[in-house]
Amino acid sequence: MKWNKFRLKTLTESEDLVSSMLMDLGIQGIEIEDKIPLTQSDKEQMFVDILPEIAEDDGVAYISFYLEEEEDKDSILANVRQELEDMRAYANVGECTIEESQTEDVDWVNNWKQYFHQFYVDDVLIIPSWEEVKPEDEDKMIIHIDPSTAFGTGMHETTQLCIRQIRKFVTENTTILDVGCGSGILGMLALKFGAKYSVGTDLDPCAIDATYENMEVNGITRDQYEVMIGNIIDDKEIQDKVGYEKYDIVVANILADVLVPLTPVILHQLKPGGIYITSGIIDDKEETVVNCVKEAGLEVLEVTYQGEWVSVTARKN
Repeated sequence: MKWNKFRLKTLTESEDLVSSMLMDLGIQGIEIEDKIPLTQSDKEQMFVDILPEIAEDDGVAYISFYLEEEEDKDSILANVRQELEDMRAYANVGECTIEESQTEDVDWVNNWKQYFHQFYVDDVLIIPSWEEVKPEDEDKMIIHIDPSTAFGTGMHETTQLCIRQIRKFVTENTTILDVGCGSGILGMLALKFGAKYSVGTDLDPCAIDATYENMEVNGITRDQYEVMIGNIIDDKEIQDKVGYEKYDIVVANILADVLVPLTPVILHQLKPGGIYITSGIIDDKEETVVNCVKEAGLEVLEVTYQGEWVSVTARKN
Protein backbone atom coordinates (compact mmCIF):
# COMPACT_ATOMS: atom_id res chain seq x y z
CA MET A 1 0.00 0.00 0.00
CA LYS A 2 1.24 3.50 -0.85
CA TRP A 3 0.98 6.33 1.67
CA ASN A 4 1.50 10.07 1.58
CA LYS A 5 4.12 10.90 4.23
CA PHE A 6 4.32 14.32 5.90
CA ARG A 7 7.39 15.20 7.98
CA LEU A 8 6.85 18.18 10.27
CA LYS A 9 9.86 19.99 11.74
CA THR A 10 9.38 21.27 15.30
CA LEU A 11 11.25 21.42 18.62
CA THR A 12 11.74 18.64 21.16
CA GLU A 13 10.16 20.85 23.84
CA SER A 14 6.94 20.97 21.77
CA GLU A 15 6.82 17.44 20.31
CA ASP A 16 4.24 16.20 22.84
CA LEU A 17 2.02 19.23 22.25
CA VAL A 18 2.20 18.90 18.46
CA SER A 19 1.66 15.12 18.62
CA SER A 20 -1.43 15.60 20.75
CA MET A 21 -2.79 18.14 18.28
CA LEU A 22 -2.33 15.73 15.36
CA MET A 23 -4.15 12.97 17.22
CA ASP A 24 -6.97 15.37 18.10
CA LEU A 25 -7.35 15.96 14.36
CA GLY A 26 -7.81 12.21 13.87
CA ILE A 27 -4.29 11.50 12.60
CA GLN A 28 -3.07 8.16 13.90
CA GLY A 29 0.28 6.37 13.80
CA ILE A 30 2.63 9.31 14.15
CA GLU A 31 6.40 8.79 14.20
CA ILE A 32 8.73 10.98 16.26
CA GLU A 33 12.43 11.49 15.49
CA ASP A 34 14.64 13.32 17.94
CA LYS A 35 18.08 13.02 19.49
CA ILE A 36 17.05 12.87 23.14
CA PRO A 37 19.14 10.14 24.85
CA LEU A 38 17.28 7.12 26.22
CA THR A 39 16.78 7.22 29.97
CA GLN A 40 17.00 4.19 32.24
CA SER A 41 13.19 4.18 32.38
CA ASP A 42 13.03 4.13 28.56
CA LYS A 43 15.31 1.10 28.46
CA GLU A 44 13.10 -0.74 30.94
CA GLN A 45 10.05 -0.21 28.73
CA MET A 46 11.52 -1.35 25.42
CA PHE A 47 14.16 -3.45 23.80
CA VAL A 48 14.89 -3.70 20.10
CA ASP A 49 17.39 -5.74 18.14
CA ILE A 50 18.95 -2.86 16.24
CA LEU A 51 19.47 0.52 17.91
CA PRO A 52 21.26 3.13 15.76
CA GLU A 53 23.81 5.50 17.27
CA ILE A 54 22.16 8.80 18.21
CA ALA A 55 23.97 12.12 17.66
CA GLU A 56 24.05 14.86 20.29
CA ASP A 57 20.63 16.40 21.00
CA ASP A 58 20.14 19.61 19.00
CA GLY A 59 16.64 20.44 20.24
CA VAL A 60 15.02 19.64 16.88
CA ALA A 61 12.28 17.05 16.46
CA TYR A 62 10.56 15.69 13.37
CA ILE A 63 7.03 14.33 13.59
CA SER A 64 5.92 12.25 10.62
CA PHE A 65 2.36 11.20 9.89
CA TYR A 66 0.89 9.17 7.07
CA LEU A 67 -2.29 9.52 5.03
CA GLU A 68 -3.73 7.00 2.60
CA GLU A 69 -3.78 8.14 -1.02
CA GLU A 70 -7.56 8.50 -1.09
CA GLU A 71 -7.66 10.80 1.96
CA ASP A 72 -8.22 14.54 1.44
CA LYS A 73 -4.67 15.64 2.23
CA ASP A 74 -5.24 19.30 1.29
CA SER A 75 -8.02 19.68 3.85
CA ILE A 76 -6.10 17.81 6.56
CA LEU A 77 -2.91 19.82 5.96
CA ALA A 78 -4.86 23.08 6.09
CA ASN A 79 -6.20 22.07 9.50
CA VAL A 80 -2.73 21.09 10.72
CA ARG A 81 -1.21 24.41 9.61
CA GLN A 82 -4.02 26.39 11.22
CA GLU A 83 -3.58 24.55 14.54
CA LEU A 84 0.18 25.14 14.43
CA GLU A 85 -0.36 28.84 13.81
CA ASP A 86 -2.77 29.04 16.76
CA MET A 87 -0.18 27.30 18.98
CA ARG A 88 2.36 30.05 18.34
CA ALA A 89 0.35 32.31 20.63
CA TYR A 90 1.32 30.25 23.67
CA ALA A 91 4.19 27.89 22.71
CA ASN A 92 7.44 27.86 20.75
CA VAL A 93 6.78 25.23 18.10
CA GLY A 94 9.75 26.05 15.86
CA GLU A 95 9.60 26.60 12.12
CA CYS A 96 6.92 23.93 11.48
CA THR A 97 7.82 23.30 7.85
CA ILE A 98 6.20 20.19 6.38
CA GLU A 99 7.93 17.99 3.79
CA GLU A 100 5.78 15.71 1.66
CA SER A 101 6.80 12.39 0.08
CA GLN A 102 5.37 9.00 -0.81
CA THR A 103 6.23 5.73 0.88
CA GLU A 104 5.11 2.11 0.90
CA ASP A 105 4.71 -0.38 3.75
CA VAL A 106 7.83 -2.17 2.59
CA ASP A 107 9.95 0.99 2.97
CA TRP A 108 9.79 0.87 6.77
CA VAL A 109 11.30 -2.61 6.69
CA ASN A 110 13.91 -1.82 4.03
CA ASN A 111 15.19 1.15 6.05
CA TRP A 112 16.74 -1.33 8.52
CA LYS A 113 19.16 -2.60 5.88
CA GLN A 114 21.64 0.15 6.72
CA TYR A 115 21.83 -1.11 10.32
CA PHE A 116 21.44 -4.89 10.10
CA HIS A 117 24.38 -7.00 8.97
CA GLN A 118 25.41 -10.61 9.48
CA PHE A 119 26.66 -11.52 12.95
CA TYR A 120 27.41 -14.52 15.14
CA VAL A 121 25.80 -15.91 18.24
CA ASP A 122 28.67 -18.16 19.29
CA ASP A 123 29.04 -20.50 16.29
CA VAL A 124 25.65 -19.67 14.71
CA LEU A 125 25.75 -17.23 11.79
CA ILE A 126 22.65 -15.05 11.45
CA ILE A 127 22.51 -13.33 8.09
CA PRO A 128 20.00 -11.17 6.18
CA SER A 129 18.89 -12.03 2.66
CA TRP A 130 20.83 -9.16 1.08
CA GLU A 131 24.24 -10.41 2.24
CA GLU A 132 26.33 -13.34 1.03
CA VAL A 133 27.69 -16.16 3.17
CA LYS A 134 31.49 -16.03 3.20
CA PRO A 135 33.32 -19.22 2.13
CA GLU A 136 34.82 -19.65 5.61
CA ASP A 137 31.32 -19.67 7.13
CA GLU A 138 29.74 -22.29 4.90
CA ASP A 139 30.24 -25.09 7.46
CA LYS A 140 28.52 -23.15 10.27
CA MET A 141 24.87 -23.31 11.29
CA ILE A 142 23.39 -20.54 9.15
CA ILE A 143 20.12 -18.79 9.93
CA HIS A 144 18.58 -16.50 7.32
CA ILE A 145 16.42 -13.78 8.80
CA ASP A 146 15.42 -10.24 7.83
CA PRO A 147 14.12 -7.45 10.07
CA SER A 148 10.36 -7.21 9.68
CA THR A 149 7.25 -5.87 11.34
CA ALA A 150 7.62 -8.57 14.02
CA PHE A 151 10.52 -8.19 16.45
CA GLY A 152 13.40 -10.61 16.71
CA THR A 153 16.57 -10.99 14.65
CA GLY A 154 18.83 -12.41 17.36
CA MET A 155 20.98 -9.30 17.57
CA HIS A 156 19.68 -8.08 20.92
CA GLU A 157 21.37 -9.32 24.10
CA THR A 158 18.10 -10.66 25.53
CA THR A 159 17.53 -12.89 22.50
CA GLN A 160 21.10 -14.19 22.60
CA LEU A 161 20.75 -15.08 26.29
CA CYS A 162 17.67 -17.15 25.40
CA ILE A 163 19.39 -18.81 22.44
CA ARG A 164 22.25 -20.04 24.64
CA GLN A 165 19.93 -21.39 27.32
CA ILE A 166 17.69 -23.15 24.78
CA ARG A 167 20.73 -24.81 23.24
CA LYS A 168 21.88 -25.96 26.66
CA PHE A 169 18.62 -27.74 27.53
CA VAL A 170 17.11 -28.82 24.20
CA THR A 171 16.97 -32.51 23.22
CA GLU A 172 15.59 -34.44 20.26
CA ASN A 173 12.34 -34.98 22.23
CA THR A 174 11.85 -31.35 23.23
CA THR A 175 8.56 -29.60 22.65
CA ILE A 176 9.07 -25.86 23.20
CA LEU A 177 6.63 -23.01 23.80
CA ASP A 178 7.81 -19.48 22.95
CA VAL A 179 5.62 -16.83 24.59
CA GLY A 180 5.91 -13.57 22.66
CA CYS A 181 7.48 -15.31 19.68
CA GLY A 182 7.73 -12.28 17.37
CA SER A 183 9.67 -13.38 14.29
CA GLY A 184 9.79 -17.00 15.52
CA ILE A 185 13.58 -17.00 15.85
CA LEU A 186 13.73 -18.81 19.20
CA GLY A 187 11.41 -21.62 18.13
CA MET A 188 13.24 -21.88 14.82
CA LEU A 189 16.63 -22.18 16.50
CA ALA A 190 15.27 -24.73 18.96
CA LEU A 191 14.23 -26.86 15.98
CA LYS A 192 17.62 -26.34 14.35
CA PHE A 193 19.26 -27.46 17.61
CA GLY A 194 17.23 -30.68 17.40
CA ALA A 195 13.89 -30.03 19.12
CA LYS A 196 10.87 -32.04 17.99
CA TYR A 197 8.14 -29.36 17.91
CA SER A 198 7.69 -25.62 18.51
CA VAL A 199 4.63 -23.59 19.47
CA GLY A 200 4.67 -19.78 19.52
CA THR A 201 2.19 -17.25 20.88
CA ASP A 202 2.13 -13.50 20.36
CA LEU A 203 -0.20 -10.53 20.67
CA ASP A 204 0.76 -9.13 17.25
CA PRO A 205 -0.86 -10.75 14.17
CA CYS A 206 2.31 -9.85 12.22
CA ALA A 207 4.04 -12.66 14.14
CA ILE A 208 2.17 -15.31 12.15
CA ASP A 209 3.39 -14.22 8.70
CA ALA A 210 6.87 -13.41 10.03
CA THR A 211 7.23 -16.85 11.63
CA TYR A 212 5.93 -18.65 8.53
CA GLU A 213 8.34 -16.75 6.29
CA ASN A 214 11.37 -17.27 8.52
CA MET A 215 10.69 -20.95 9.08
CA GLU A 216 10.21 -21.56 5.35
CA VAL A 217 13.39 -19.76 4.29
CA ASN A 218 15.33 -21.85 6.82
CA GLY A 219 13.93 -25.16 5.57
CA ILE A 220 11.50 -25.87 8.42
CA THR A 221 8.16 -27.36 7.41
CA ARG A 222 4.71 -26.56 8.82
CA ASP A 223 4.40 -29.95 10.53
CA GLN A 224 7.17 -28.94 12.96
CA TYR A 225 5.61 -25.82 14.44
CA GLU A 226 2.54 -23.67 14.92
CA VAL A 227 1.94 -20.07 15.98
CA MET A 228 -1.18 -18.51 17.47
CA ILE A 229 -2.31 -15.02 18.44
CA GLY A 230 -3.63 -14.22 21.90
CA ASN A 231 -2.71 -13.32 25.46
CA ILE A 232 -1.86 -16.50 27.32
CA ILE A 233 -1.87 -14.64 30.65
CA ASP A 234 -5.62 -14.10 30.80
CA ASP A 235 -7.17 -15.74 27.71
CA LYS A 236 -8.50 -19.16 28.72
CA GLU A 237 -9.15 -20.08 25.08
CA ILE A 238 -5.47 -19.57 24.23
CA GLN A 239 -4.37 -21.42 27.36
CA ASP A 240 -6.52 -24.40 26.35
CA LYS A 241 -5.30 -24.28 22.76
CA VAL A 242 -1.66 -24.18 23.86
CA GLY A 243 -2.33 -27.08 26.22
CA TYR A 244 -1.31 -28.11 29.72
CA GLU A 245 1.84 -29.89 30.96
CA LYS A 246 2.93 -30.37 27.33
CA TYR A 247 6.20 -28.46 27.16
CA ASP A 248 9.74 -29.47 28.02
CA ILE A 249 10.86 -25.86 27.62
CA VAL A 250 8.92 -22.61 27.89
CA VAL A 251 10.83 -19.49 26.87
CA ALA A 252 9.63 -15.93 27.42
CA ASN A 253 11.79 -13.07 26.16
CA ILE A 254 9.53 -10.35 27.54
CA LEU A 255 9.86 -7.40 29.89
CA ALA A 256 9.99 -8.09 33.62
CA ASP A 257 6.64 -6.40 34.23
CA VAL A 258 5.02 -9.01 31.96
CA LEU A 259 7.01 -11.96 33.35
CA VAL A 260 5.57 -11.35 36.83
CA PRO A 261 1.92 -12.12 35.89
CA LEU A 262 2.97 -14.64 33.22
CA THR A 263 5.06 -16.95 35.43
CA PRO A 264 2.33 -18.44 37.68
CA VAL A 265 0.17 -19.02 34.60
CA ILE A 266 2.84 -20.64 32.45
CA LEU A 267 3.60 -23.09 35.24
CA HIS A 268 0.56 -25.05 34.04
CA GLN A 269 1.93 -25.40 30.49
CA LEU A 270 5.25 -26.88 31.67
CA LYS A 271 5.73 -30.59 32.14
CA PRO A 272 7.06 -31.74 35.51
CA GLY A 273 10.81 -31.30 35.20
CA GLY A 274 10.31 -28.72 32.43
CA ILE A 275 12.65 -25.78 31.96
CA TYR A 276 11.47 -22.15 32.11
CA ILE A 277 13.79 -19.65 30.36
CA THR A 278 13.13 -15.94 30.84
CA SER A 279 14.86 -12.86 29.50
CA GLY A 280 14.09 -9.25 28.57
CA ILE A 281 15.02 -8.36 32.14
CA ILE A 282 16.94 -5.13 32.71
CA ASP A 283 19.54 -5.70 35.44
CA ASP A 284 17.78 -3.81 38.23
CA LYS A 285 14.69 -6.04 37.75
CA GLU A 286 16.64 -9.26 38.35
CA GLU A 287 15.49 -9.67 41.95
CA THR A 288 11.85 -9.04 40.97
CA VAL A 289 11.88 -11.86 38.42
CA VAL A 290 13.89 -14.27 40.57
CA ASN A 291 11.39 -13.77 43.41
CA CYS A 292 8.34 -14.28 41.19
CA VAL A 293 9.86 -17.48 39.78
CA LYS A 294 10.50 -18.81 43.29
CA GLU A 295 7.04 -17.79 44.49
CA ALA A 296 5.54 -19.83 41.63
CA GLY A 297 7.30 -22.89 43.07
CA LEU A 298 10.03 -23.14 40.44
CA GLU A 299 13.66 -23.93 41.24
CA VAL A 300 16.08 -21.31 39.94
CA LEU A 301 18.88 -23.13 38.11
CA GLU A 302 20.90 -20.29 36.65
CA VAL A 303 21.04 -16.54 36.21
CA THR A 304 23.06 -15.35 33.20
CA TYR A 305 24.03 -11.89 32.03
CA GLN A 306 24.91 -10.01 28.86
CA GLY A 307 25.43 -6.27 28.93
CA GLU A 308 22.78 -4.80 31.21
CA TRP A 309 20.33 -7.64 30.53
CA VAL A 310 19.55 -10.74 32.59
CA SER A 311 18.16 -14.22 31.91
CA VAL A 312 16.69 -16.41 34.66
CA THR A 313 16.41 -20.16 34.00
CA ALA A 314 14.32 -22.34 36.32
CA ARG A 315 12.84 -25.86 36.57
CA LYS A 316 9.43 -27.18 37.52
CA ASN A 317 10.14 -29.97 40.00
